Amino acid sequence: MPHPIAMSAADSPCASLPRSMMPTRYMSQDGQQHTTQLTASNAAARIDAPSARRASIPLLTIVYHPMLRRIGDRAFLGELVAGREVKISRHAPRFAPPHQPQGTSLADSRLSRVPFELRPLGDGSITLVPGDSRTKIVIDGQRVTEPRCFSTAALERGVMLELGDRVALLLHLYLPCDESETGDLGLVGHSAEIAHVRENIRRVAGADVPVLIRGETGTGKELVASAIHEAGARRSGPLVSVNLAALPAALAAAELFGAQRGAFTGAARPQEGYFRRAHGGTLFLDEIGETPVDVQVMLLRAIETGEIYPLGAQRAEQVDVRLISATDANLDTLVEQGGFRAPLLHRLAGYEIHLPPLRARRDDIGRLLIHFLGLDLAEIGETDRLDRAEPAPWLSMSLVMRLVRYGWPGNVRQLRNVVRQIVLGNRGRAEAELPEAVIRLLDGAMPPGRPLPGHDTAPEPPAPSAAGTGHGELAPSRPGPKPSLRRKPSEIPEPELVDALRVHRWDIKATAAVLGISRTSLYGLIESSGLLRTAGELGVDEIRACYHEAGGDLDRMVERLCVSKKALRRRIKELGLA
Repeated sequence: MPHPIAMSAADSPCASLPRSMMPTRYMSQDGQQHTTQLTASNAAARIDAPSARRASIPLLTIVYHPMLRRIGDRAFLGELVAGREVKISRHAPRFAPPHQPQGTSLADSRLSRVPFELRPLGDGSITLVPGDSRTKIVIDGQRVTEPRCFSTAALERGVMLELGDRVALLLHLYLPCDESETGDLGLVGHSAEIAHVRENIRRVAGADVPVLIRGETGTGKELVASAIHEAGARRSGPLVSVNLAALPAALAAAELFGAQRGAFTGAARPQEGYFRRAHGGTLFLDEIGETPVDVQVMLLRAIETGEIYPLGAQRAEQVDVRLISATDANLDTLVEQGGFRAPLLHRLAGYEIHLPPLRARRDDIGRLLIHFLGLDLAEIGETDRLDRAEPAPWLSMSLVMRLVRYGWPGNVRQLRNVVRQIVLGNRGRAEAELPEAVIRLLDGAMPPGRPLPGHDTAPEPPAPSAAGTGHGELAPSRPGPKPSLRRKPSEIPEPELVDALRVHRWDIKATAAVLGISRTSLYGLIESSGLLRTAGELGVDEIRACYHEAGGDLDRMVERLCVSKKALRRRIKELGLA
C-alpha cells in the first residue's frame, strides 16, 4: 500500500476566499461563529504576507497534547485579522479537528486559567504578552516572561509555543485555497501547502494532458499520480507504473514499447511493454530524468503521434495512454547539460505540480505521526496506546517535539519508516522511547537553508559530520555526496565501483553522484560486474533466511546482502514477506 503524504484541509471555515473581497468565518473564543469582511487592502495591512496573493489567516495547530488524538486540531484566530487580541488559556480558544466546526478548549489542568495574549500589530506581526498567566511558555528553548514580537516571516515559517511542558502549539499563517469540492483524494494532512496540491490535482485530473510532478524524494509523487488517475476520466482503465531508474539502458526500449519474438537475444516470446499495458489508462513514468537519451527520442515520438514501435515490429501500433511523469532531478539543468531533451520536457510538462517538502509543512508532521501510528499499532493490536492520557501518554511531549523539530530530508517516506521503528521498538511498553537508530538520525544536523520554527533567519549550514548511521533513509541529515566530474562508465575500475557502493551503503543515487555517472550507467556496471549482484539475482531461500535473521530490518538486510535497498524492498514485497 503506498504511503500517504501530508495533505491539506478542504474543510477550513475560510477555505474559499475571493481575492478582492474575502468574508472570513471563524470560531471566536466564546464558541460563536463570526464573519469578518476582508478587503485586499486591509488584509495586506494586517496579517497577509507581502508576497501572498490571498489573505493569510493566523492559525494555532496542536502539535502535542496528552490526549494524542487531539494532535492536529486547530483554531483559526480571526480576532487577529479583525484587529483584536486573542486570549490563550486552559479554556480558550477552542480547537477543532478538520471537517468539524465545533471545537473544545485545551482543557489541561496544568495550564493556567489566567490567559496570556496574542496581539496584532499593523505591519502584520504578532506580539505575545505573558501578562499574569502562570502558564510556563517556552519558545526556542527559552522561557518567555516578557512580551515577544514575531515578524511575518517568522509566522510564515511557524512559531512553536510549548506550554507547561504539556501542550505544544504551532502559531503560523494559513493561506486558503479554493477547496469547493470535498474529499481528501486519498491524501493525509491539512496544511495549506498541500491544499494547493489538492487544488492542482482537481484542476488537471479532468484534462487529458501530460502531467509532470516535481518534488524531493519521499514527498509522495506516486501517490499524487494515483490521485490524478482516480479523479480523472480514465479511472476505469489501468494505472501502470514504471521506475525508469531501475530499467537497464539496454532493455529500456523493449520494456517501454514492447518487443517481437526474436527481436534481441533472449527474446523467446513477444513482450507487451508498459505502453500497451497502460492502453486506455495512465502510464506513470517515475524518475523520468534517468531515461536514456536514445529512449528519450522514442518517448517523444510516442507522445507526439500516439504510436509506438515495438522492437522488431514492421509497423507502428496506436496506443491511447495518458502520461504522468515524476522526478526529483532538476530537468532544466539536465537540458542545459545535454542529458535531457528540451522538446521532451516541454511535452511531458503539459501541467506541472510541485510537491513541497515535509519541512515546509510542519503542522502536518503531528498529523502524519498519529496517522502512521494508528496503522502500525493496529497491526500489532495496540491501538489503545493512542487513547491513554493518564497517568502518562504513551508518547511523551519531548519525544514528539524531537520529531517535529527534525528537518526530514527523506520527507514523508522517512517519517513513515521512523514511526514503524518506534512502534516495533516499543511493543508492549507502557511508555515509548526512541530506538537507537532513530536517536542517531535525530541527532544529525538540520539541512541547510531551512531554519527551525520561530527563527527569523536561517542558520549557518552545519559542518558535515564525520559519524553516520549507515542506515539508508535513516541516515543523519547532512550534505549529500559531492558529485565528481562527469565520467564514462568505462573509466571506473571494478574495485572503485565496489568501494563506492560499500561506502554509501548500496545507495544507488548517492553512489552514482560520487562516481560522476548516471544511475542507469551504474546499474549497467553492477550487472556486468563479476563481484556484484542485483537484488533480482538473489535466491528466494537466501532472501527468506536473511529476512528472518534480521527480524525484517531492511537496513540490516542491505548490509548483509550488499544490494540496493529499493530493489530489495521490491523483492521482499514480491515474496509476500513485508
